Amino acid sequence: MKVGFGYDSHRLVEGRRLVIGGVEVPFEKGLLGHSDADVLLHAIGDALLGAIGEGDLGRHFPDTDPAYRDMSSLLILQKINDMAERKGLVVGNLDSTVILEEPRLAEFVPLMVARIASVLGIEQSRVNVKAKTNEKMGFIGRGEGIAAFAVLTVKEKKA
Repeated sequence: MKVGFGYDSHRLVEGRRLVIGGVEVPFEKGLLGHSDADVLLHAIGDALLGAIGEGDLGRHFPDTDPAYRDMSSLLILQKINDMAERKGLVVGNLDSTVILEEPRLAEFVPLMVARIASVLGIEQSRVNVKAKTNEKMGFIGRGEGIAAFAVLTVKEKKA
């Protein structure tokens, strides 16, 4: 078994969709980024890349490459999961946390879990998504951005 840890943060801006965990969340602002800026999937992708010893998201999906402009982070996570599978590894379990003041994510979490589990090819019971506030502290507390953390395990794929 191997463990990976991921972190990501993005600035909230007007004129962008807010996509978290592969789900579009209604809100007056969205996350600024080269792809769809899905902060949760980026943290999960970084965790998976770390667990399989493949660096980080920027190494494989640089923001200087026009091919990734506005790309769905579900597709990015799928590409990373394909890398893991080529190495004979599968995700064992995933725990993640999104830190934001608003909007509230509780009603969207089940769909996030379903989409993440589907991309990773694992049971939904192996995926956990939590949402927390930052108690009005720092850039998150001021509503300037959103951050996410993820930790996951990978194990050898059974034959």
